[in-house]
Amino acid sequence: MTPFWLSHHHPDELDRCWRLGGWHVCARCLGTYPVLALALVAQFAEHAPLTHPLDLPVGVALVVPATLDWAWGRFHPHAFGNLWRSATGVALGLGLARSLFIHLQRPLPAVLVAQGAVVGGVTGLVILATYLRR
Repeated sequence: MTPFWLSHHHPDELDRCWRLGGWHVCARCLGTYPVLALALVAQFAEHAPLTHPLDLPVGVALVVPATLDWAWGRFHPHAFGNLWRSATGVALGLGLARSLFIHLQRPLPAVLVAQGAVVGGVTGLVILATYLRR
């Protein structure tokens, strides 16, 4: 049995995971969390600026591919593949690392709020649509 923190997928969704060392690891999370951690540490180590004019548009753009891939996957379970999921996870990790870096120093920056609105809006609509389909 794979621990939940490595794969939150049900047995019928294990095709969305990489198999590593006998355990299933969520393909998107494998792209997201290591990149998020490394990018966050790098920003603190480099004393990155807290503001940049591209934070909002780039921060939102980086979360869109993973969000749309997740949404598409709710209706087309076998669309794309794990390489794509991991790649969108890398973009997601980069976007979240930037907003988290700012958030840890200035709570609720615009980029984090915008990312939350995009992800929350899309996932909310998809979840509602899946319940209405039943």
